[in-house]
Amino acid sequence: MSVTSHSNCSHTSHFILSSIPGLEDFNFWMGFPLISMYIIAILGNTSMLYIIKVDQELHQPMYIFLSMLSMIDLLIATTTMPKMLGIFWMDDREIAFNICLTQIFFIHFLSALESGILLAMAVDRFVAICHPLRYSSILTSQKLCKMFAMILVRGALGLIPFPLLIKRLPLWKSNRLTHSYCLHQEVMNLACGDIRVNIIYGLFIILSIMGIDSLFISFSYMLIIKMVLGLVEEASMKAFSTCASHICAVLVYYIPLIGLSVVHRFKSNTMPNLHILFGNVYLLLPPVINPLIYGIKTKQIRHRLKKLYGKIIHRGKNSRNI
Repeated sequence: MSVTSHSNCSHTSHFILSSIPGLEDFNFWMGFPLISMYIIAILGNTSMLYIIKVDQELHQPMYIFLSMLSMIDLLIATTTMPKMLGIFWMDDREIAFNICLTQIFFIHFLSALESGILLAMAVDRFVAICHPLRYSSILTSQKLCKMFAMILVRGALGLIPFPLLIKRLPLWKSNRLTHSYCLHQEVMNLACGDIRVNIIYGLFIILSIMGIDSLFISFSYMLIIKMVLGLVEEASMKAFSTCASHICAVLVYYIPLIGLSVVHRFKSNTMPNLHILFGNVYLLLPPVINPLIYGIKTKQIRHRLKKLYGKIIHRGKNSRNI
């Protein structure tokens, strides 16, 4: 960093990423759980995509949304985990300024897409339970394409300003980040300039995308619960069990997101590394957990996963016998 006339501020061409503070001596060993999570995320989500693609019975709105969710989770994992492995195993902590801005965009953009898909899945469950006879006429393939296009455009238009707002800040108090990846909330706090626009716009995006999505998801489930309570016990349990996987996916996504947003704005001196914990859980957990949730909870996918991996194991045994 080259010093300028501004006291304690300077230009920067790169940022320095961090592992987990206080556990640097264990970086090599911590890389193994991380690569295990990455492998599980890749295998789980690619299996979902393959099964949904080849099985004609799964070409329904619920599973199409699930395939979109799996694709987003794959991209999130690939955006963050390889660089994190470089930090833990090769001590490669440096990330170029423009690469950091690109990572900021994709992390927040993909997060906005995931929020939108979870809302679309909530709408799907609402229509399936509350209007089952009109399900196929309401959620047509044309409407699904429009919904995904709206989610995509909303995310792109909303998140493109993030790296641009960081780019306009010329001077920095430090170039050391506490996370293993670049987040808008943290990078902006290192700037020497006025970051009020960043703070206001960041809060606006959180409320207008994730906030509104979570509100409509909650409203959908209020209507679903109202409908389910009017059914006989067996039918109500069966209807609500179809929502179990989606509820778990929503909780896995929104609880760490809310926690991360809160701890970045109200940091605690008693637990200074709490934002790192929430940040890692927020990005790393959904790509790993979502395929497991749907693989275990969804009967159709569970049966097809057994068949798929049963065939792979059988072929492996046959190749060893030859």
